[in-house]
Amino acid sequence: MGEGPDGPARTDAPASAVAEEQRKADAEVDERRAIALVVGVAATVAFVVLRTVVALGGHDPLPIDLWWNDLMLATLTDVGVVIAWVPAIVGGTIGMILIGLLLVLLLWWRRGRWDAATMAIGIVTVVAIGAPMAAVIARLRPENSMAEKMATSFPSGHTAVATTVVVILGLLLRRWWVWAAGAAWVVLMMWSRTYLHAHWASDVVAGLLEGIAVATLVWTAVEAFRDRRARTTAAETEGDSNG
Repeated sequence: MGEGPDGPARTDAPASAVAEEQRKADAEVDERRAIALVVGVAATVAFVVLRTVVALGGHDPLPIDLWWNDLMLATLTDVGVVIAWVPAIVGGTIGMILIGLLLVLLLWWRRGRWDAATMAIGIVTVVAIGAPMAAVIARLRPENSMAEKMATSFPSGHTAVATTVVVILGLLLRRWWVWAAGAAWVVLMMWSRTYLHAHWASDVVAGLLEGIAVATLVWTAVEAFRDRRARTTAAETEGDSNG
């Protein structure tokens, strides 16, 4: 019954393996946060550059905007309009409120309050930034808009919210099919907004950049805060047990 020479090894091996796995997991989390932070900052810079270009042009459509708008006019069909209205309605104010609430509740139920909070904060943030910005910039939409009339063209709110939701889901769920389906939905949304002449091409690109920036930066911030809270709680628990 005495300890043999292999006794300590059997006792320490599982603990060592667990510690190593934890170190790998922590390194992976840190790497994902670093990548998300870089992407978020890059998207923010790209958005500012695009905003500056639009401002320097007097908020008039850029040459690529005119070319794309003419292409959408040339390819306009009744079937295309019906298809384009699907993401327009789903991504509208009422649609996104309902979808946003559903996603937050599902995330809370299946993954916990932190993931639900990430989604809620992301949606609220992108709307809080984009809506006032669009009102202040007041870039005129294409004259033949079939979906919107108010002069709040830059950036595209539909695209920004859709991108925010997709990127956050991708970061949380970490499934390739989530990224693939999400990318397809965002592209469809961008096409829809220009096909219905509700936005110029640069408007939807700006919405894409805004959504990427908000989603990645919010996810990074919430994950960092979540990790800090977990470590604080663990330290307090350990202190209570030692006391």
